[in-house]
Amino acid sequence: MENKNHPLWTRDSSILLGGFFVTIILIVYIWWPLAEEVLALIDWNGAWWLYMDWLLLGIFIFMSITIVARANIKTDVLIVFVGICGGLAIESWGTQTNLWHYYTAERPPLWIIPAWPIASLSIDRITRFMNWAIQKMETQTQQPVHRSIFPALYWITFASFMTLMLVFVSPTFDKSYTILATILCVMLILTPTDHRMALLTFLAGIGLGYFLELWGTTRQCWTYYTFETPPLFAVLAHGMAAVAFWRAGLLVSLMLEKLGWKTPIIVRGE
Repeated sequence: MENKNHPLWTRDSSILLGGFFVTIILIVYIWWPLAEEVLALIDWNGAWWLYMDWLLLGIFIFMSITIVARANIKTDVLIVFVGICGGLAIESWGTQTNLWHYYTAERPPLWIIPAWPIASLSIDRITRFMNWAIQKMETQTQQPVHRSIFPALYWITFASFMTLMLVFVSPTFDKSYTILATILCVMLILTPTDHRMALLTFLAGIGLGYFLELWGTTRQCWTYYTFETPPLFAVLAHGMAAVAFWRAGLLVSLMLEKLGWKTPIIVRGE
């Protein structure tokens, strides 16, 4: 995966990793009472390792490693910006309609918002890796994946997701937030720009989203109205959110180029 043109560790990797840790420190400092509650659950005078949240630590380590791989500040800043805006919109929708709620009863809690851009960076790297793996396989076998496979899988996957979404959010069809979210998802699904990259981004979002949802729901950090730990829709919704963020990044990049700002367009898998 690594070559002289695209090294895994770049000069921007150090900047991004530093920003990541600064963000974590600020969250802990600003919302120290929440951190104190978590630390109070650990028996530091006994077998502390039995009380450590190893799932959370595993997620933290994985995301730390992935976000610094082939970091590029010019594109990563855009991913972070879209992630913050998108995360705030999603959390507002979910908490205002009571599809889910946090143990702090905030609607939405600001301390969860930074998790969205960090996850977006990690998903971007996972998507690039999967696309690279497919390209590598095609090169070695000298047989490119048939072009019809990804469009077929795309429509099957997203039609299934949309069906599940309509069922899950049906109790909130009287809410404007839900109507807007549904319309947005339908528009994104019906106007694919790249079936292959959309599908890979969706799968990457699901992969990371499962562990995030597993941690949050089993620790009762957030709870869905179905009380599942986690609901299938919530896991798949991370994939849809990842696709929405990717498409938004493409749109913003194109708009900036129209204004004469030479910002690299986000095209995952390059």
